[in-house]
Amino acid sequence: IESNMNKMPQPTQSSVKTGRGRTIDIVNKGLKRRYRAERRIKIYGITAIVLSLLFLALLFITLVGNGYSAFQQTEIKIDVYFDPMEFEDTLVADANYLAIVKNALRTQFPNVSGRRDKRSLYGLISTGAAFQVRNILLKDRSLIGKHIPVWVPADDDVDMLVKGHMDRRLPESERRLKDKQLAWIDQLAADGRLHKAFNFSFFNNGDSREPELSGIRGALMGSFYTLIVTLLLSFPTGVAAAVYLEEFAPKNRWTDIIEVNINNLAAVPSIVFGLLGLAVFLNFFGLPRSAPLVGGLVLSLMTLPTIIIASRASLLSVPPSIREAALGVGASKNQMVFHHVFPLALPGMLTGTIIGMARALGESAPLLMIGMVAFIVDIPGGFTDPSTVLPVQIFLWADSPERAFVERTSAATMVLLGFLITMNALAVVLRRRFEKRW
Repeated sequence: IESNMNKMPQPTQSSVKTGRGRTIDIVNKGLKRRYRAERRIKIYGITAIVLSLLFLALLFITLVGNGYSAFQQTEIKIDVYFDPMEFEDTLVADANYLAIVKNALRTQFPNVSGRRDKRSLYGLISTGAAFQVRNILLKDRSLIGKHIPVWVPADDDVDMLVKGHMDRRLPESERRLKDKQLAWIDQLAADGRLHKAFNFSFFNNGDSREPELSGIRGALMGSFYTLIVTLLLSFPTGVAAAVYLEEFAPKNRWTDIIEVNINNLAAVPSIVFGLLGLAVFLNFFGLPRSAPLVGGLVLSLMTLPTIIIASRASLLSVPPSIREAALGVGASKNQMVFHHVFPLALPGMLTGTIIGMARALGESAPLLMIGMVAFIVDIPGGFTDPSTVLPVQIFLWADSPERAFVERTSAATMVLLGFLITMNALAVVLRRRFEKRW
């Protein structure tokens, strides 16, 4: 054997160096290729983040640019005279306040004559001016027989002109305001009777056919009542289901089917839940249409899978040593779950619930199916009163032809995004404050 080994050709030093050189070259080529791939992936990721931020910035810039002016309303100052003759044969609440407003305008512009010109003059002021004057007199009836200055909302066309959304250089036939109306507006501005003030009516009024009188209070109250019902139904039910499935349910075919169905329900389109609410809650149980109670029931069904999945993940994040230690010192299974595991998993459950509620706040498709798309003027006062929600209100305004509704649509979207950002920020704060790292 030794003689045979001696006869075999031995590798020379040069051949060893050549083999090592080839191996290093191959490794270096592979490293360079991997480094280039890593740089490309990093560039792709940075590009995706930059594009996302640019699109997000574009969205916010567009919303703010279109909607910030809705938080201001153009007002016109008129001198109202409460003629005692108007209240001799009628109640104060039933007087013709529209005639009082028109009389104030005619007194302010005595040279205006002719039915068409007077109609154009009256069109400078919103129809809600009569209700505002009525409310002033109902609060203080001693004003009868006196002249008082009152700032009343201008018509939406005047408001758009003052805010710069209407080009007055266009020909008269292409403008909603005529040349005479522009002259009267200029005269009001020169006399100090025209200004822009904070639009309190946007937050205090319900919906209206007149853009300058429309507000989001009705939609906000409807969203509030709907989310209250959703929270009261979905949170305890979802948490209880998660605790049972994770801690007490036996692992068999039936629980596997339930878990698969819960995961599938989380991906079901929201409009399917609206169809379910229409078929079950309205047609079968006969609950009132367009009510926060029904909306809350529908949104509870939609948010339950999200809350259950998040709650189960929170329970799974608790280390097994907590369970073993509790059982080791003599605690029962119920005591182990509810005295040790559940308190540690509760912050994660709250986070998942807030995220689910934020999703419910922004939903409109399931609520359209149960009639919450109705035109609601009155502010809802309970869970069974007809109402709408903020996303549906935005949908209704976006379909309106008036230019003034464009800014109100963007302003309402800004308010909705503000609530969503606040709820998600609250979820992050709760998670960071109460989360325990093991």
